[in-house]
Amino acid sequence: MSSLVTEEIYLSYLNALVAGDRIPCMEIVQELINKDIQIPDLYLNLFQRSLYRTGELWEQNLISVSVEHLATAITERLMALIEPKIFEGGFRRHSVIVACVADEYHQLGARMVADLFELNGWRGYFLGANTPVQDLLIMIDEKKPDLVALSLSIYFNLPILLATLDRITALHPDLPILVGGQAFRWGGTRALAEYSTVIYIPSIEVLESVMEQYHDQ
Repeated sequence: MSSLVTEEIYLSYLNALVAGDRIPCMEIVQELINKDIQIPDLYLNLFQRSLYRTGELWEQNLISVSVEHLATAITERLMALIEPKIFEGGFRRHSVIVACVADEYHQLGARMVADLFELNGWRGYFLGANTPVQDLLIMIDEKKPDLVALSLSIYFNLPILLATLDRITALHPDLPILVGGQAFRWGGTRALAEYSTVIYIPSIEVLESVMEQYHDQ
């Protein structure tokens, strides 16, 4: 299925986002919603793509970190426009806890993952950025999720992720753990292979295939 986010729409949105101009961004998103855009299409081809680009611009010293932070804040506000579609529905059989590990403050990707779970009929418990491992373990004990999903954006925080995996797997050896994020552009997936219950999620297609396995259970 072709995307409703054309290159022209993407570039118009990106230019407004980098300029910190929230109103044109909101108008573009609202127009796409009025056209019944699929939420994964909106998330991946507009929100994620534009945020990845702003991150690249910051890495190239073409924009300041404050511009990147403003772009993230605008995107989070725009995500509120589609929350009614995400959280509609009744009983949800399966549940997932989604969190960023300690010292990880880039939470938007993890929030999108939590929303996609909700959209696919799961109950998502989104814990947000910088989640201490002890609090994560308490939430696992309380909610007893079918899955835990952890986000890592900064490669240098890989040791924190691995320490978190050690703690979770020691107490919950059969609990599947999904791991993904921008950090793995630089490596680190080999370290995940040491954990039998950890699944690396490189794309939305892999995430959807994991969710699909639970539909008939």
